[in-house]
Amino acid sequence: MSDTTAQKDPFYITTAISYVNGSPHLGHAYEVILTDVMARYKRLDGHETYFLTGTDEHGEKVATTAEKNGMQPKDFCDKTAQEFVDMADTLNISNDDFIRTTETRHHTASQAIWKKIEENGDIYLGAYEGWYSVRDEAYFGEDELTTDENTGQKFAPGGAEVVWREEPSYFFKLSAYTDKLLALYEEHPEFIQPESRRNEIISFVKQGLRDLSISRTSFDWGIPVPGNDEHVMYVWLDALTNYITAIGYPDEDSDMFNTFWPADYHVIGKDIIRFHAIYWPAFLMAANLALPKTIFAHGFINVEGQKMSKSVGNVLSPAALMELFGLDGVRYILMREVPHGQDGNFSQEHAVQRVNSDLANGIGNLAQRTLSMIYKNCDETIPAPGTLTSDDEALLRKAREEMLPHLRKAFDNFQFNRGLEVIQSVVSEADAYIDAQAPWKLKKEDPERMKTVLSVLAEVIRCVAIAYQPVIPDSAAKVLDQLKIPADQRDYAHIHDDYALGSVAIDKPEGVFPRIVLEEEAA
Repeated sequence: MSDTTAQKDPFYITTAISYVNGSPHLGHAYEVILTDVMARYKRLDGHETYFLTGTDEHGEKVATTAEKNGMQPKDFCDKTAQEFVDMADTLNISNDDFIRTTETRHHTASQAIWKKIEENGDIYLGAYEGWYSVRDEAYFGEDELTTDENTGQKFAPGGAEVVWREEPSYFFKLSAYTDKLLALYEEHPEFIQPESRRNEIISFVKQGLRDLSISRTSFDWGIPVPGNDEHVMYVWLDALTNYITAIGYPDEDSDMFNTFWPADYHVIGKDIIRFHAIYWPAFLMAANLALPKTIFAHGFINVEGQKMSKSVGNVLSPAALMELFGLDGVRYILMREVPHGQDGNFSQEHAVQRVNSDLANGIGNLAQRTLSMIYKNCDETIPAPGTLTSDDEALLRKAREEMLPHLRKAFDNFQFNRGLEVIQSVVSEADAYIDAQAPWKLKKEDPERMKTVLSVLAEVIRCVAIAYQPVIPDSAAKVLDQLKIPADQRDYAHIHDDYALGSVAIDKPEGVFPRIVLEEEAA
């Protein structure tokens, strides 16, 4: 008997909070879908799960963009933050909370962590001069910059322009954490994933860390420094704190904080790995708080082999893709085509082929063929299985026993493309089985055998649909609805023979995965 009640560890996962100086694009959609798939998977696998996303709304860049749009910063933030809320709703994201850094609870938490770090002696007042990138909200050393030979303009590593800044500033004693951070990376290699990002951070930290400027006086759109309103907190100290704000900090005794901190995963883009893998653990150490377990830095989405860029004109909106592929089609493409932690490429032609082969011609065709035959030839009822052959047992074993361990191994490590390959392999075996068994012939030759074959196929479809739920939740639910699977029997513990389909009446089946046809194909 399978155990559906075994207690598993709570699971806390976050996205980076999106900066509100622009509208959501495919890169934002990819990160929130990637995180959503993991959150859904963990819930289905029996973990109490908390999933956080949100928006980062302070800093000079936001204030400047708001001014360019003729708006007050808060009004501009309200407008743009709503676009990210709407995106999450449109993409069927299962987040438990959406945090905005302009909220009172976050103001309180940010000032609280500042005070804690200050009490521990790791903040001091000084003056700063250096090269500053407004876009990155960060200072860079001379050795990190490149210079345009024609104009003399200097640029940060990511390509943003930098300007020389001199201002009074509070500093965080980051230099004191060089050895502690290196020890963290050595003792917990899982702290930064994938390994290429870990190696990048270790190499940077080994060069030695300088104390970090953590306040600004050149603008006032931010959280005031406790005890000195002439300064606002550095946007990254403010922003990173959101991860603990949402679970109750500064109340470290709250049930939420004790249940979910430390976070299991902070899911971020590779461009902000330094802030999360160096600054954030150092801030937490200084505040005597536990560290997150893993920083997972994903790659970028390129379009037809090119980096998304407004100047190139290839920035894709999630809404435009959904018009062609549907919501679950977009989710499937992004999870199937982007390897673990690497850059992925979106090609419309390849995406159409993938959706058609894996979904329309895969699980979609398998479910439609099987359920249609059952509806027409078995009195509209999924038949109970008869005597099973070795072929029947082999396919059922693949679906009910062998699939899930391989799927877990892949999904637990954000290797969603490999996990989807595991599910697809079961679908492929079921396709081979149905062709070999030819139930349309058995209808005349051996009706009882036909019923057993169709029963086996329906059971395989049940298991596969349950497995697919984290990635294509709406479509998988439609398949499970057609099988009449109760809502409380759709988690991963139910991929087991204890919950095998019996004799169940069904409605007339409907196709779930329409084939995608491009206009030029249809012409």
